[in-house]
Amino acid sequence: MELVKNIFFNTDKLIENNIVKISYTGDLFQNGSDEVFIHYGFGSNWDNLNEIKMVKSELGFQAELQLLPNETLNLCFRNSNNEWDNNNGQNYVFPIEKEELSLIVKNENEISAPRKLRKSYIWSKKIRLAVYKIITYLPKIISGNYKRKINNQD
Repeated sequence: MELVKNIFFNTDKLIENNIVKISYTGDLFQNGSDEVFIHYGFGSNWDNLNEIKMVKSELGFQAELQLLPNETLNLCFRNSNNEWDNNNGQNYVFPIEKEELSLIVKNENEISAPRKLRKSYIWSKKIRLAVYKIITYLPKIISGNYKRKINNQD
């Protein structure tokens, strides 16, 4: 899902205490940077400030982040030449939603019963993942811009 031009997430909502995969195809990627680092923090004060190196792929630079409980996720990007993409000084700011505890089914008979998710929730996650994979890989397949494994046997 695209929340901002050139920044994609593997989910439709950013929910606290979850891991999210971020894909970046902004200016630094388009200008041919070899390395890009994601600089991120949480809330208006950029709490838990961190920076990690993103992995380069044909589809952009990618990284996974653990979303901490807070109101917003703040991002900016830099390359190894210390050139920044910070949304023209505004930074990239995304809302983080609270974890929905109503999806957890509790067995009232046992105090320490394991949590189970509703089947509809699990299926919706599977469907979202399938749609994400289709959106991600279908353009590559159609354009022929993918690598085939060819076994050269004599």
